Amino acid sequence: MSTPLYEVFALRYAHAEGRTQGTNLIFPDDHAAPMPLDYFVWAVRGGGRTIVIDTGYDAASAARRERPLLRSPIAALAEIGVRADDVEDVVVTHLHADHAGHWHEFPRARFHLQDAEMAFCTGRCMCHEPLRRAFDVEHVKAAVEHVFAERVRFHDGTDEIAPGVTVHLVGGHTGGMQVVRVPTARGTLVLASDAAHFWHNVRRRTPFVLVHNLELMMEGWRLCEALADGPDHIIPGHDPEVLRRFPKLESDANTVALHLPPSD
Repeated sequence: MSTPLYEVFALRYAHAEGRTQGTNLIFPDDHAAPMPLDYFVWAVRGGGRTIVIDTGYDAASAARRERPLLRSPIAALAEIGVRADDVEDVVVTHLHADHAGHWHEFPRARFHLQDAEMAFCTGRCMCHEPLRRAFDVEHVKAAVEHVFAERVRFHDGTDEIAPGVTVHLVGGHTGGMQVVRVPTARGTLVLASDAAHFWHNVRRRTPFVLVHNLELMMEGWRLCEALADGPDHIIPGHDPEVLRRFPKLESDANTVALHLPPSD
């Protein structure tokens, strides 16, 4: 039986304009150069299934962190016909607040998480404020509740979650950061999420400022390059260039089709 070729969508749900290289990069070329952030969730569709990658901020977490939403990630998914009630598989690349809200709005889903990420965000690392700052304790509590409800499928490294769709442990940004590899008509994509916030991180080998293990972060870029079919097949987690370069849906200017070729 042949492996399906999937459609893959990046759905922007928030934007942070006032960031610079100095606030985003450990080794900036120009501290003052603008470097805004986009916030995405992703949807993988094909082979009779839809897989959601990350679940974004919820409104309460956005308010606490003073990061306004453009729209709810749940509403963004609905714009492409994905009802959270129907989704059976959600991959959580890591449990930072902007990737891990809304668990209770996916009542049928299995949540795919690396063993190392759960250990990281419930263990001694969280005794250190700089390491726990990007987590929302309510999201971590929700993850634990779903473990007790037998709705979390843990992975220890590389695993297949659907025909041809695989998760890969990279670490670096967090203790259990994972990326997702997906076959599409234009080649094999790697949804890097925060293994690479920007293409700049991978292509210039310049790390993002929020890092648990710098060595693993940089080795993770090499793994992404090995898994993907080319530089444009690695999809960063927060780069506004994603929205500019890939074809937008006619019905939604904040959603782009990653399975179609980029514009340049």
